[in-house]
Amino acid sequence: MDKVPMTAEGYAALEAEIKHLKTVERPRIIKAIAEAREHGDLSENAEYHAAKEQQGMTEARVADLEDKLSRADVIDISKLSGNQVMFGATVTLIDEDTEQKVKYRIVGEIEANVKEGKISIGSPIARALLNKHKGDVVEVSTPGGGKSYEIVKVEFK
Repeated sequence: MDKVPMTAEGYAALEAEIKHLKTVERPRIIKAIAEAREHGDLSENAEYHAAKEQQGMTEARVADLEDKLSRADVIDISKLSGNQVMFGATVTLIDEDTEQKVKYRIVGEIEANVKEGKISIGSPIARALLNKHKGDVVEVSTPGGGKSYEIVKVEFK
């Protein structure tokens, strides 16, 4: 069983999602199944089959999230410091071709969301950044070709 690295924030988000699925979604689905059963013949009851399918997907999601929480390796970013890029670091980069600034926080796979500036520790850019320091230039292989970034800031917040 591999440990799943995540921030305390990511752990709390998973706990909240499990709570929502168990306290809101489960009862709603159970009610939908009960209502569909009242319509009679279950073999041709689309509402019943849809509710049962949704119940299966919800239970699978709960099991998956609980598995990830049980294997969680929560890393307290507030205790990290320095100028070396590692898990939990927020890194400011400058694209050497376009001079555009980007900012990424390196998080666990489960928490990754590029729109929020959070990239997975397993992503190509995060792998290229790991163990580098402010001022270093990194080459990242992307589907569109290679990109060069200069690390201008490493912070833990």
